[in-house]
Amino acid sequence: MAILTPKMINTMSTEELKPFKIVLASGSPRRQQYFEELGLEVEIRLKPIEENFPQELKGKEIADYLAQLKANAFENNLAPDEILITSDTVVWHKNKSLAKPLDKNEAYEMLRTLSNDWHEVITSVCFTTTEAQKTVSHTTQVKFRELTDREIEYYIDTYQPFDKAGGYGIQEWIGLVGIEEIQGSYTNVVGLPTHLVYTTLHQLMGASLMDNIEKNTLS
Repeated sequence: MAILTPKMINTMSTEELKPFKIVLASGSPRRQQYFEELGLEVEIRLKPIEENFPQELKGKEIADYLAQLKANAFENNLAPDEILITSDTVVWHKNKSLAKPLDKNEAYEMLRTLSNDWHEVITSVCFTTTEAQKTVSHTTQVKFRELTDREIEYYIDTYQPFDKAGGYGIQEWIGLVGIEEIQGSYTNVVGLPTHLVYTTLHQLMGASLMDNIEKNTLS
């Protein structure tokens, strides 16, 4: 499969790509909601994978690798008129990736180490067709104030953040009370850099993207 370069995108005509429909390979309610709010009709299609990556990878490299790994699971399973979107979010702190916590203790340790410090949230999004593939990413800097043990324990007990990288959701209570500052996209921290998704789809689909949006939201 070829890598989709900016030159290749620019030389593809709108007529060639106009019929494409969007397939979202994510079970995340947050990502699915963003596509709905973007006005985009998507088909949800899931394939289980082991989210393992080479240990020498760092930060953005991990997110890119996993987003592409999720796309590769659909090899030979896409129709010519489909654009597959896969993504992965990495919380990167002190040269270490903080994945989804396995239990309450691990979630506590993650939030304790993030407390009173900056970290990076990196989301990579991979766009795949039967002919080519393009991966984009965005990095947001996030700063937690100093969290108390009681606040961390309350959040974990109440929200059970075991499906979230870094052990927290910025849109939840801990984000409302604990995050002092962000630099970059807020939606990226939630799990999808919506501005990049829109602009990349616009490159691929041209005017037919707005046709799709208007059809879904104005009809």
